[in-house]
Amino acid sequence: MDITQLIPQFGGLLYTLIFFVIALSVIVAIHEYGHYIVGRWSGIDADVFSLGFGPVIFSRYDKRGTKWQIAALPFGGYVKFKGDANASGGSDADAMAELTPEERRRTMNGAPLWARAATVAAGPVFNFALTILIFTGIYMVQGKVAEPFTVGELRALPVAQELQEGDVILEIDGQPMPDFADAEGFEAFMQALPDQAVLPYTVERNGTTQEVDGPYVYPPLATQIVPRSAANEAGLEPGDVILSINGERAYSFSQLKDKVENSNGEALDLLVWRDGEELEVAMTPKRTDEPLPDGGYHAVYRIGIVGGLAFEPATTMVGPVEAFNGGVERTGSIISGSLSGLWHMVAGKISSCNLSGPIGIAQTSGAMASQGGQSFITFIAVLSTAVGLLNLFPVPVLDGGHLVFHAWEAVTGKPPSDKALNVAMSIGLILILSLMTFALTNDLFCP
Repeated sequence: MDITQLIPQFGGLLYTLIFFVIALSVIVAIHEYGHYIVGRWSGIDADVFSLGFGPVIFSRYDKRGTKWQIAALPFGGYVKFKGDANASGGSDADAMAELTPEERRRTMNGAPLWARAATVAAGPVFNFALTILIFTGIYMVQGKVAEPFTVGELRALPVAQELQEGDVILEIDGQPMPDFADAEGFEAFMQALPDQAVLPYTVERNGTTQEVDGPYVYPPLATQIVPRSAANEAGLEPGDVILSINGERAYSFSQLKDKVENSNGEALDLLVWRDGEELEVAMTPKRTDEPLPDGGYHAVYRIGIVGGLAFEPATTMVGPVEAFNGGVERTGSIISGSLSGLWHMVAGKISSCNLSGPIGIAQTSGAMASQGGQSFITFIAVLSTAVGLLNLFPVPVLDGGHLVFHAWEAVTGKPPSDKALNVAMSIGLILILSLMTFALTNDLFCP
């Protein structure tokens, strides 16, 4: 084999690793900073704040005596509090014995129960806060669709159109335009439109009503490519328009969706329009589990493209309160969806292949980064929520396990014995390693 053939593959791998490390480092830094800052506010001193493990690349001491460092292996991090035996926690009995009562108060093991519990819980809470902050910022930048419905930036499409930026859409094909916020009304409106490349629009332009031709409102357009999907593997890009499926013309996204869902997993031949050129692409839809409105799941075939309108709708500014509420709602939706998915996997109702490991997460990070900064930042927000949620599981070695120990202490008046803690930590470590191995196996062998 010519070694030069490996250069593009190496470049793609390097690109993926770089953005995976960036995403993970941001999330870990926020998580550990939550532990650190709440611990400091609670009167607990930190000896080390480390981003990464292994040999130290860079370090410095702050005025409080905390060592801030970056280590060579950028796949995690930790805060070592005063009196801890190591980065995983536990009490250094010899060191604790030499401390005065005042000094013991400033250790993790010598602090009041409320301070320890708050410090432990702060990591996941900061992950959720990061997600809310990111989505709040996105909502404030993006705004919301303006009413009445107005044409914003026009997309490149393989059809001639007479729409202009700033046109207020009154009717399409003789049907009055509903409010975009009315989801049911907009869906009914779309279903009533004929599947054809060009439709008659009635618009208000510069104070006058005009009749113009415009594209189908929801064409078979890819605005985003889902990582690790059939479309991603086939090389489709955002902005691609599907012209035909197996030789049959497609004018609407719903036509494409129907063809894919009814494919039974058989290969599809697509004719794709990209920047004025036509490309022939073959791909095989993948079976995937999707949530239903009632909380269940159903298995469908997908190729992994996210559709969109034929043009960007004009937007209006969103205030900070509305944006924050949207961020909270989006974060809550991610949490509830994740818990539902995990429950259905445990119950055997959906495939365990929905659980991705480090390879899958790394591939997703690279794919999202390749689709633009906003996609990558959104991925960080989603992954931050996942990390926070995982750490709240009541498994020893995780934050949730420590909170269970603290709850036991609150109820019984004394902490679990060192022997019980050691056994629980060993079991917890085995569970976590088993889960990681299982997820890695999914990355390697799941379709």
